[in-house]
Amino acid sequence: MSKILKPTFFLFIIITFFTACSNKNIQIQDLKTYSQNPKQYLQNESFEFKNQNTYNERFYDKYFEVWNNPTIKISKRAASWGFLYKKKDIYLQNFSKASKQWFDKQIQNSNFKEFKSKLQKAITIKNSNIKVLPTKQMMFYNPYNAGEGFPFDYNQNSSIKINTPILVSHLSKDKAWAFIKTSSFYGWIDIRDIAFVDEEFIKKFKTNTYAVAVKDKFNIYKNYFIENIQLGTIFPYEKDKFFIAAKKSNQKAFIKTVNINKENISLKPLKFNNKNLTKIAQELIKEQYGWGGILGFRDCSSFTQDFFSSFGIYLDRNSKQQIKNGKYYKIKNFTNKKKKEFILKNAKAFKSLIYLKGHIMLYIGNIKGEPLVMHNVWGVKTRVFLNKKGRNIIGKNIISSLEFGKELETYDDTNTVLDKVEGIIILDEK
Repeated sequence: MSKILKPTFFLFIIITFFTACSNKNIQIQDLKTYSQNPKQYLQNESFEFKNQNTYNERFYDKYFEVWNNPTIKISKRAASWGFLYKKKDIYLQNFSKASKQWFDKQIQNSNFKEFKSKLQKAITIKNSNIKVLPTKQMMFYNPYNAGEGFPFDYNQNSSIKINTPILVSHLSKDKAWAFIKTSSFYGWIDIRDIAFVDEEFIKKFKTNTYAVAVKDKFNIYKNYFIENIQLGTIFPYEKDKFFIAAKKSNQKAFIKTVNINKENISLKPLKFNNKNLTKIAQELIKEQYGWGGILGFRDCSSFTQDFFSSFGIYLDRNSKQQIKNGKYYKIKNFTNKKKKEFILKNAKAFKSLIYLKGHIMLYIGNIKGEPLVMHNVWGVKTRVFLNKKGRNIIGKNIISSLEFGKELETYDDTNTVLDKVEGIIILDEK
């Protein structure tokens, strides 16, 4: 080997070594230190929710809001915020850059000159995805960067469950998509996944007695497969029958009744006690991470939303909105030591959320003065060769401390989760 080639060769070996190390996921120590069975954290205290009935009444006010008050107050500019992606470097599902012509096509198809022209009440007839732009195509930032690429599809706004009331603003130019308002967000839904409702349907659907799925991902049938049901799905209930929305050939909704096994469903609200908290938490622990509800899985805020919905406690869809759903205490400027002390003193186990920008966690108590959380998380930020950013992937719902992964040799200690904690939200407090 020539002397000229040796430095280059050894540099190649070093880069290859560190790249290989950065791509290897290591199980974080918290998953061994702290039991991943939620039951362990519900044994030494009796849990109740003082204002549960009040919260449950508010839940239905929000759930049916788009039918009870069919208005859209946001501006066209706010509704079409997704157009801003045109100014960014966006990659499509084949990792090619989205062209100006691609964005122009989506923007034209969005048909926002018809914004608010319909204001027609509707309902979802199956689980569906809500998109930022009216297309099933995926949008990524540079997929070669850590924390980008799959599953972070920026066209995936959220997921939505069967039986959810919605309000249609208008249709896309190709008539294949409807721009809708839900109780807490806006976006595009495949027109085949909804049906339009009239006052007669609404009157029948509002039975004033409702049940909620307490088992995650089970199938329902009516001679044939109907849907894979997620925990937190709402069903009107009457005479031992559960209602689901279906549609006629003219896109109008009608009600079907289905039988559901008793172990999969409960009258709502589920009583907020140790037994039921354990049941719901055990259903959701270790679930795979799903950005925006992609592939039917949950991200951090859809986990907290569905966890509490079983108990009749309404949370908005994303983490930033959820800080408004309870009493918020700002601790952003505290030292990390003071943050922990404040959480330990003020947060209520299984009734409090811990918020940082882009992430939210359910506080479940402490062990030896270490605050613990249950949260659906993608991974731990790391730093690798030449200070390049990386990720140690977790990709599921876990129980951890606020400094999970700190034992990793590549742990990025420059801006940790605890560093970024901004506040706590207490739900059972006026």
